[in-house]
Amino acid sequence: MKAFRLFLTLLIPFLLSSFVSGYSWNDVKLWCNQTPNPQPCEYFLSNNPTYQYKALKQKSDFLKLSLQLAQERALKGHANTLSLGSKCRNPRERGAWADCVELYEQTIRKLNETLNPDPNTKYSQVDAQTWLSTALTNLETCKAGFYELGVQDYVLPLMSNNVTKLLSNTLSLNKVEYEEPSYKEGFPKWVKPDDRKLLQSSSPASRANVVVAKDGSGKYTTVSAAVNSAPKNSRGRYVIYVKGGIYNEQVEVKSKNIMLVGDGIGKTIITGSKSVGGGTTTFRSATVAVVGDGFIAQGITFRNTAGAKNHQAVALRSGSDLSVFYKCSFEGYQDTLYVHSERQFYRECNIYGTVDFIFGNAAVVLQNCNIFARNPPNKVNTITAQGRTDPNQNTGISIHNSRVTAASDLRPVQNSVRTYLGRPWKQYSRTVFMKTYLDGLINPSGWMEWSGNFALNTLYYREYMNTGPGSSTGRRVKWPGYRVMTRASEASKFSVANFIAGNAWLPATKVPYTPSL
Repeated sequence: MKAFRLFLTLLIPFLLSSFVSGYSWNDVKLWCNQTPNPQPCEYFLSNNPTYQYKALKQKSDFLKLSLQLAQERALKGHANTLSLGSKCRNPRERGAWADCVELYEQTIRKLNETLNPDPNTKYSQVDAQTWLSTALTNLETCKAGFYELGVQDYVLPLMSNNVTKLLSNTLSLNKVEYEEPSYKEGFPKWVKPDDRKLLQSSSPASRANVVVAKDGSGKYTTVSAAVNSAPKNSRGRYVIYVKGGIYNEQVEVKSKNIMLVGDGIGKTIITGSKSVGGGTTTFRSATVAVVGDGFIAQGITFRNTAGAKNHQAVALRSGSDLSVFYKCSFEGYQDTLYVHSERQFYRECNIYGTVDFIFGNAAVVLQNCNIFARNPPNKVNTITAQGRTDPNQNTGISIHNSRVTAASDLRPVQNSVRTYLGRPWKQYSRTVFMKTYLDGLINPSGWMEWSGNFALNTLYYREYMNTGPGSSTGRRVKWPGYRVMTRASEASKFSVANFIAGNAWLPATKVPYTPSL
């Protein structure tokens, strides 16, 4: 009888593998070997019965399975992170822990969007690649917070849970080689006809849903109160008019399709002073943080007054997909503008700072903007620090038709300060300057190392048809990852139309933009 039971035990799995439309574990090894990280792929698929005997006939099947696996491990990572709360006793540990809880939640949300997209909206592989890029960026940001605050390393193994490697696999499987987008100009589906009239209005503030005013003449006296009262998932545009004044507060925008309209740069000012030097993470130091998709800001100054000696101190952080900043100013020193993730567009904005003051891992275009380097304490400025950690992330910083000059405090001493276009914060850092005026403050070498030879082979730094006394490329760095672009076909990959698919969503905002070079 025992022998017969043993025979059945061996026979049944064989029969199932023969008759169920699925795959053998040899197939798993074959598929996993096509990813950058085959070991966790094989391990988690072969040790979880949930994934056995699922149909796996083509690459799209394996991609879906890999997404499900990444989602499962992200949920496990989130649970592990929550369990660490009791171990994080001092404020610095609690702050980094709280960031990770939120970032894991955002990662799970992005994976859900990729696996279960809204049936009423058409999404592309490029959209999915953006969301997966963001999911990976979120977890890298989680780890960075612990490192920068000096929190003990014992928490990191529990939190990573191999999710970053599994996300890297999905990025590799979903990768789309560059091609000209086939988008047509028009309004995206989330913009209703009435919203179009509002966005086309010469004075959106006059048709705002609510008004914020320091003097009590509006419905709210703080920006936070107005933002927190907004609908969470409005299909239409929800406009908050912020009258002129200085609003000293931290603001977090979680709702979708919010528009903040101010009275102009230097008139409507939202200011704060959080910083890493003051004990918060870079992520949490932002005066204004935006994660709700479809955000628009117009005519507002975002400021962080922590000062040059308090290290990272963010004026604005955006992780809002399809977000726009028009005629805004971002004022700080180190890490002023945190273009954290997703697709973003900045037009006719001013950005002030010293060290890495435009940084992050979004797919972002800054067009017709003024970039002002300030006087740094250590006599070195770095304008950008792009944070791509995976070669398949569709992210980077594109600076187009803008101006890079010295701020008023730097002009008298700019010859004694070295100012660089950027440095590689992460392994696959990607930044391009195109048709931009570079003043004489730019160091002839152009770019600065992060640490020794780190990322010099894997970064992607380019310049294309820049002008001004700092644009000469004769003495630029000789790194393998840097070169001057000479062909418009390469440069056009980083245009508004191509890099962030601007023709598909920017017309609805009525913000002016140049789609091509």
